[in-house]
Amino acid sequence: MLEELNLDKTAEKNIKKWLKGKYDDETKATINKWIEEKNISQLTDSFYKNLEFGTGGMRGEIGVGSNRMNKYTVGAATQGLANYINKCYPEGEDLKAAIAYDSRNFSPEFAQIAADIFSANGITAYVFPELRPTPQLSFTVRELGCQAGLVITASHNPREYNGYKVYWNDGSQVVAPHDKNIVDEVNAITTISKIKFRGIKKRLKTIRPALDKKYLKAVKSISVSPRINRKQSDLKIVFSSIHGTGITMVPDALKQLGFENVHIVEEQAKPDGNFPTVVYPNPEEQEAMSLSLKLAKEIDADLVMATDPDADRVGMAVKDPSGEWQLLNGNQAASLIVFYLLKAWKKAKKLTGKEYVAKTIVTTELIDAMAAKAGVKCYNTLTGFKYIAQVIRETEGKETFIGGGEESYGYLIGDKVRDKDAVAACAIIAELTAYARHNGISLFDFLADMYKEYGFFYEGLISVTKKGKSGAEEIQQMMADFRANPPKELAGSTVIRMDDYKALTRTNLESGEAEDIPTGLGIESSNVLQFFTKDGTKFTCRPSGTEPKIKFYVGVKGELKDKTLFKETLESLKNKVSSIKDELALS
Repeated sequence: MLEELNLDKTAEKNIKKWLKGKYDDETKATINKWIEEKNISQLTDSFYKNLEFGTGGMRGEIGVGSNRMNKYTVGAATQGLANYINKCYPEGEDLKAAIAYDSRNFSPEFAQIAADIFSANGITAYVFPELRPTPQLSFTVRELGCQAGLVITASHNPREYNGYKVYWNDGSQVVAPHDKNIVDEVNAITTISKIKFRGIKKRLKTIRPALDKKYLKAVKSISVSPRINRKQSDLKIVFSSIHGTGITMVPDALKQLGFENVHIVEEQAKPDGNFPTVVYPNPEEQEAMSLSLKLAKEIDADLVMATDPDADRVGMAVKDPSGEWQLLNGNQAASLIVFYLLKAWKKAKKLTGKEYVAKTIVTTELIDAMAAKAGVKCYNTLTGFKYIAQVIRETEGKETFIGGGEESYGYLIGDKVRDKDAVAACAIIAELTAYARHNGISLFDFLADMYKEYGFFYEGLISVTKKGKSGAEEIQQMMADFRANPPKELAGSTVIRMDDYKALTRTNLESGEAEDIPTGLGIESSNVLQFFTKDGTKFTCRPSGTEPKIKFYVGVKGELKDKTLFKETLESLKNKVSSIKDELALS
């Protein structure tokens, strides 16, 4: 009956493998039900490929199939990772791996499966006793001297997703060659008989509370203006963990910096993988922030912050002159953080000429401008915080990382963690708000001052979802079309340059001359295209490595002549972004 459905050949092969293999009866019953119902789309999407590592690891919908998060795909990933760890280190070495998990459905179960498999392969597994933020895992890998680590999380994805982030011995997510080598090892797990599911008790360890205290101490160390924090201790802060891990660390981090007036959004304080109060547990979404903004209005707060389920991303809101709360996008928040850090480091006489900030190539050029004026180097990397971590690793002992981030609401301050850290970001955002208040201005005024000094940079993101096998093919065709036929104009300005990170070539579209894009710190071949216009507009095309999406990033620039013209200038820039979206028919 299966052959009669005319499925994709890879899907059909994987389905037969699961039906004939030693998979549990419930799994097989589900597959047979789909076959009887002739549910071709479900069978295809669940089996047309194996889950693979992208920029953030492995991520997918929870369910049955080779393309789903379940006991077997988690098992194969962990067995492959364990095999790779054992190949990388000499026999007899005391091998260790740390494991954390978030509030998502099946996160504790997947974490235990991974721990058992590590232990069965001679690797001592250190597991947090309860959910903890992703950045704390990064810190713990380094603190315990682990060879690797992993977090069970799907970050800010919808509730039906879960995922698996892999970390190497420096606390960063794996980069080349480890990422590709791990994929090879995972692909070599062709039958579940190769997976050692039965754990060895003596190699299963629980991470002690002392690590919580050490992590919070590391967060406290990033503060540049502790005296100001103490003077502004009554700063009124609203915080939401959106049913995730942020509740375990952010309130304590804010308290130890001296902030005593923190108001928790109680409806979202309890960890829950069904995320009952939101459609998407994503602080980028207005809807996910609605309860936080409601509380902020009720108490007349100074600052609003909310973290995603694994607390590596944070969203924030500021109150404008009319008293209305405005959500900041990731570029604005990253810029504010860098704006403050550069000012505070200069005032504290900490700038020696060896400091730098870092960001991704799709993040605002405003950070480049601020760094240049301050005499601080700015590294630009591929998308994914693992590349920023790579810069930190390669420059360690020679240069000093101040901070940085990416447009997708991820920020890092200092080098004790090697991944985006919403706990530390919440601490520094509270501090910069206190700094502004100490200087007699609002957080909104602080934002406007930044734009007035450096130019009003505005960025928009257009994210197009294309699910399943056909969607993946459509995304690849869109990239091919942009390569073959670059846009000639964007919002009336001539496109003068194309950077192709897959071919690693930079082409002057006016002269036709091309040069190589230098590889090295944070840069390698990647399926990304960027176009630049005469007026400074930047347009980027990038398929997501973790979701069935293609993302288009548009960056434009204007001038803020006066704070009173903020809203008018912003609307003009938003209209420019919209016009580019319409011109290119991005939908």
